[in-house]
Amino acid sequence: MGRHRGRTLHLTRRGRCLVAGLLVALVTGVSALVANSTEAATPAPSGVETVVRKDDTLWRIAARELPAVDPYVAVDMIRKLNGLSDYTIHPGQHLRLPSRR
Repeated sequence: MGRHRGRTLHLTRRGRCLVAGLLVALVTGVSALVANSTEAATPAPSGVETVVRKDDTLWRIAARELPAVDPYVAVDMIRKLNGLSDYTIHPGQHLRLPSRR
C-alpha cells in the first residue's frame, strides 16, 4: 500500500501536446459561443431614429414605434442601442431604434 503514495501522472510529449490542443479547442469553442450570444443580443441599427416628445417615456416610444414587440424587450433594446444606463430621456433627444422585423 505504501508504494502508491507520491505517485504522479507523467505525460509523454505527445500527451502534453494532445492536452494543450484540447484546451485550445475548448477555449476557442467557448469564445465563439460567447461572441455569438453577444452578437444576437445586440439589436442591429436600422438607421431609424425618433425624437423624444414632451411627456414621452421609453415605454411610450416602444409602444408607438415597435408595437409588435413586447414592450419590456423593446425598451431594453432601445436602451442598449443608445447606450442608456437608465430610463431617463429628454424632449428633443434623438434615439436610434432597432430594426422593425
